[in-house]
Amino acid sequence: MVEKTSDIAVIGAGSWGTALALLLASKSLNVALWGHRKAHVEALRSERENRVYLPGFPFPKTLHVESDLARAVSRAHTVVMVVPSQSCREVFRQMVASLRPGVRIISAIKGIENETLQTMSQVIVSVLTESGYSGDIPVGVLSGPSFALEVAKKLPTAVSIGFADIYVAQEQQKLFGTSFFRAYTSVDVLGLELSGALKNVIAIATGMCDGLKCGLNARAALITRGLAEIQRLGVKMGADPATFAGLSGMGDLLLTCTGSLSRNRTVGLGLGEGKKLDEVVGDLKMVAEGVKTTRSGYNLARREGVEMPILEEVYKILYEDEPCLEAVRSLLGRELKAE
Repeated sequence: MVEKTSDIAVIGAGSWGTALALLLASKSLNVALWGHRKAHVEALRSERENRVYLPGFPFPKTLHVESDLARAVSRAHTVVMVVPSQSCREVFRQMVASLRPGVRIISAIKGIENETLQTMSQVIVSVLTESGYSGDIPVGVLSGPSFALEVAKKLPTAVSIGFADIYVAQEQQKLFGTSFFRAYTSVDVLGLELSGALKNVIAIATGMCDGLKCGLNARAALITRGLAEIQRLGVKMGADPATFAGLSGMGDLLLTCTGSLSRNRTVGLGLGEGKKLDEVVGDLKMVAEGVKTTRSGYNLARREGVEMPILEEVYKILYEDEPCLEAVRSLLGRELKAE
């Protein structure tokens, strides 16, 4: 049997990984989609669609499913990481020795590692460094308002692609761009990642607000003040303030806080309606990154000395059993100040 080769390796066969694999394969690129669960991989191969996470979208001939991580990445010129944030380090360590020289790594993961408080690109760079690579592999990020289902349906979508080297960002912009998927470039990798990760926390808060039936005024206030918190932390850490008004900032925040497909908003809705966290998370088929990012964000804000009252209240609800109504009272009862 002739061995299949891949231009692109997409690491993670959930809904978002599958949507990106479909997007790239639709451009006649050879795409390897890697999944970690044997039974799921076998189903993807036999059914030629992801009936668990993204049903109804048949795989094109240029998309093949891979269970061997080393084989998936060994010939790829671009590797797209789409695993859960808390698994990124472990998965990347397993594949780093198989990467080809000059490969581009792009993270489409929206999270912050709990133990180190590193963004996903920082996690990847740290693994590359400990493995003896000396900066010859560019690492970037894809972020922005982009529900997997709508990308799979080829509905109009715009995202940001960030690399420290603008020329690599432009290269990846062309790779991902289609008539329905528009990519903008950025060199503010940190800003894209912080906004993309922390908006999930604000989405949980907004879902709680809706579950409590606090009204549209309260929702608008949460989204606006949530963005202010995220920007405050990002600027303190060296990100570009303008990034937070862009697609990965305000754009993704609006989508995740208000869209019916948002997992993080769904978690908040359940909590606001009186359900327990374990019950709400158990009902989801997929990971709601905001739950673990709340812990990372809380500790990051404390480390940086940045005030983030909405994030702090979400943390207390998720990890200290504070009632949702008590969080509302706490936020409304804060000392009056200028905006």
